[in-house]
Amino acid sequence: MSTVLLIEQTLNGLQFGVMLFLMAAGLTLIFGVMGLINLAHGSLYMVGAFAAAGVAAATGSFLLALIASLVAAAIAGVIVEMTVIRRLYDRDHLDQVLATFALILIFSEGTRWVFGSFPLFLDKPAWLSGTVMLPFGIEYSLYRLTIILVGLAVAAGLFWMIARTRIGIQIRAGENDREMIGALGVNISRLYTLVFALGAALAGFAGALIGAIQSVQVGMGEPVLILAFVVIVIGGIGSIKGALVGAVLVGLTDTLGRLLLPQLFGLFMDPSAATTVGASLASMAIYVLMAGVLLFKPSGLFGGA
Repeated sequence: MSTVLLIEQTLNGLQFGVMLFLMAAGLTLIFGVMGLINLAHGSLYMVGAFAAAGVAAATGSFLLALIASLVAAAIAGVIVEMTVIRRLYDRDHLDQVLATFALILIFSEGTRWVFGSFPLFLDKPAWLSGTVMLPFGIEYSLYRLTIILVGLAVAAGLFWMIARTRIGIQIRAGENDREMIGALGVNISRLYTLVFALGAALAGFAGALIGAIQSVQVGMGEPVLILAFVVIVIGGIGSIKGALVGAVLVGLTDTLGRLLLPQLFGLFMDPSAATTVGASLASMAIYVLMAGVLLFKPSGLFGGA
């Protein structure tokens, strides 16, 4: 295996991790502040992807498509929070799971009704096509590199917002003592709606970015949602830093596992069997990682005690 291939796959793992961070950041904020298990978060990812594909097809502008993904997912998030989620805050987690699972079905059938059952395709703009030359003579996809840089910029913006702004102070306080900040005059309902809209917008943005790499189709958010839950369990519920570290670990583990494990087993068995066994174990690697983290840190890497 060449060093160039290893570096390229490492970058692919980082790109995958950044996409998972955009999903997991909103999910961990919603759970940390509201204590809400939101299974419909993947549907908001899908909403952003379909909104981007629709606007790109109508206008030909990729930037407008990205803006549309943010706006559409945020609006969908606000509507869902005000009409359904708001009634679930004081209910137990089973009620939250059942209600948000119902939202998955509603979003899936509604999207199929509006856009049809066939996949849509979101083309990359010409100025993000092709490759870029990196150090050591490595050619890498310009679009994937852009996803990495944009995702890291979003992460930096979230860290700044949480640490330096008034709304960030309210979010951190809401994670620790919601009753107290309500007694101090903070509008809890408005804070919850804002946090839910922010999480929805991040999920929709992630869906739009990935929509230019894979097809946009109904149900595309559920597999990503499962991985996002793995990320926040590894990183620690309510922690943005944990979401970033957990997402990068999951992205690298998944991508490098699919590259390295078949080659490792190829040293001991027939190449075709090694490929099958290695690929199967690679798909389990992120869950082994999660189990290993929980074994030593039950609250996650950056979770509370």
